[in-house]
Amino acid sequence: MLKTMTLELDPDLLKQARFSNEPHWLKALRENAWKQINSLEMPIFAKINYHAWPLLDFVSHPVFNVTIPESVWSESNGYQFASLGQLVVKTELSEELTAKGVILCDMGTAIHQYGDLVHDFLFHQAVQIDENRLTAVSAALMNGGTFLYVPKNVEIDDPINLLQIQDSRQPGNFVNHTLIVAGENSQFQVLQRSSTLGDEPNAAHIMVEIVAQSGSRVKFSALDSLGQTTHSYINRRGYLEKDARIDWTVGVLNDGNTIADFDSNLVGSGSHTEMQTVAISTDRQTQGIDTQVTNYGRHSEGNILQRGILLGRSALVFNGIGKIIKGAHGAKAQQENRVLMLSPKARGDANPILLIDENDVIAGHAASVGRINQDQMYYLMSRGLTKEVAQRLVARGFLGVVLSDIPVPEVRQQMISLIERKLINGQGTE
Repeated sequence: MLKTMTLELDPDLLKQARFSNEPHWLKALRENAWKQINSLEMPIFAKINYHAWPLLDFVSHPVFNVTIPESVWSESNGYQFASLGQLVVKTELSEELTAKGVILCDMGTAIHQYGDLVHDFLFHQAVQIDENRLTAVSAALMNGGTFLYVPKNVEIDDPINLLQIQDSRQPGNFVNHTLIVAGENSQFQVLQRSSTLGDEPNAAHIMVEIVAQSGSRVKFSALDSLGQTTHSYINRRGYLEKDARIDWTVGVLNDGNTIADFDSNLVGSGSHTEMQTVAISTDRQTQGIDTQVTNYGRHSEGNILQRGILLGRSALVFNGIGKIIKGAHGAKAQQENRVLMLSPKARGDANPILLIDENDVIAGHAASVGRINQDQMYYLMSRGLTKEVAQRLVARGFLGVVLSDIPVPEVRQQMISLIERKLINGQGTE
């Protein structure tokens, strides 16, 4: 569903977003997207009303802060790539991976040094610029991001870690785009960490495209912890060819209002995706997460698992959509959406949707919204734990089914730490 919204953006935004000496093809892509913005409509996700949010309140003449604080340098340790707003803080790829043809760089460098490669995939397969108004805005106003390319048959054991920080020390525009291309039969893991520095009210547009070519295997983990004054639009999309697989594990742990659109298109036969999401909403925060898997290929398989926790007066909506296209014989689509309420004043929704246009398939769904198990609480509190500590332990156990599937111990611990922070802060708002 789509909804029309009046929008007038300053034409100077298009000029300011451009990278230095952009090639003709990227200028044409931006201009094409810009021309369509007013004719396209805003996407509507079931039971998620975000249209009054200032997602399109862009700054016409932002002031760039070129200082990089010590805290950012320290945080970038352990990451191969780090950026602060439009500033590249760090790009570090081992000589071994470089020799194998692996490419990791900021988007500005990518369009100049690897323009032909980027041109073939950017907004061509995983995301189309004319899908809706927000995808067009992301294409027209992209002002930062990352490019990762892993060639055919290359296997990487250690994860590639990406740190992307929104700079909200002053009014600014954060339209960040990550393009990941997995060559045929390649295998690797990626962690994307998104956070905010500063408390100036700004919007954040974060888009990730993963193109998984035939036989490739990608494990993608994301930790989102954007600031309380940030309204965010997060779009992560996978395009899977024959026998390709993407395993997604995403922690939506922002402090501000969030609309998230997570999709995987199983185009090739035998393609497979696991889409797992945990989310915590606290205080008066609203988060809407729309996860969709579309089976186009024969014997493709897509599974959705979403678990969320609510505290305070917050709201959290999970939409899980399994869509099987006619001709996708032998396809499988399963989903589970569960929400745990830790406050009587919060609002949670779990909406499973199956859209099936083929007979020879297997599909199913489960959904629940409920309060904390009092037997578990009684047991823990009878052992001397306070109510607050007992609640956090039960919540950790509720999310554990997703946390246990994170393949990298360091990433798993990072997500647990973020969850613990959200739970502690959220209990303070009751």
